[in-house]
Amino acid sequence: MTTWRIGTTVIHKVLEAQLTVLPSEVLRTDDTALLKRYPWPAPDFSRADGTFVLSVHGLVVDTGTRRILVDTCVGNARASVPFLRMLDSAWLEDLGALGYPPESIDTVVCTHLHFDHVGWNTRLVEGEWVPTFPRARHLVTRAEWDHWADEADTNLQDTMRPLIDAGLVDFVAADHQVCGGVRLEAAPGHTPGQVAVVVESGGERAVITGDLVHHPVQFIEPDVAGLADADPALAAATRRAFVERYADTGTLVIGTHFPAPTAGLLRRGGDGTVRFVAGGRR
Repeated sequence: MTTWRIGTTVIHKVLEAQLTVLPSEVLRTDDTALLKRYPWPAPDFSRADGTFVLSVHGLVVDTGTRRILVDTCVGNARASVPFLRMLDSAWLEDLGALGYPPESIDTVVCTHLHFDHVGWNTRLVEGEWVPTFPRARHLVTRAEWDHWADEADTNLQDTMRPLIDAGLVDFVAADHQVCGGVRLEAAPGHTPGQVAVVVESGGERAVITGDLVHHPVQFIEPDVAGLADADPALAAATRRAFVERYADTGTLVIGTHFPAPTAGLLRRGGDGTVRFVAGGRR
């Protein structure tokens, strides 16, 4: 578990799984030298053998008055990727050990509705899918739900339909204000209604990326699309806008799929090129 402080707000990373992957398994590229062109201070971001580590984790944003969980990982049931099925992880126990048992979470933000971001929305109890966070409002953008609602996606039938039936879902705008100091920011392209999450407190700011990037190299080469990007051109435009908005601002960028140290700063060099400097405030 990793913790960052943004003013008086605390953000905790709760790890579910890590996978070592080739760029071509996650990104739309055959460029075997892609990662080797950019030296990173964190070796898991770009290993010497050309692989990198993909992290699956949730993020708790604790403002002191609100307990917000951003994305709920894969869960211990089925997933659409075979090697992530039946993880049997201790993620929920780890969340509780950190001081956030399920009943204490008041808000769940789904950055988008891919299986590895909504899995613990529900859990299987005596053959029935029931809400994991029964007191939480679950926030999903209207554009995101409209995109998936007519899909024959059995994962969403398990992870979203029980929440809707229980009246626990709020369909919100992409710029929704979650509470004082926490807001959503549109990040379309990977999916139509994806959002990033902006956290501000005490003059400091962090942004949780969602899947607008899977590896920091996409900040430098935004046209390198993710394999799962629904609209690669729009996703690239979103990445460019993100860099323009946050480079050299001191904003802590927390990658939804970045391994440790997970967060860093976007900085421009003298020639205007962008670097992702891993690390940041703890």
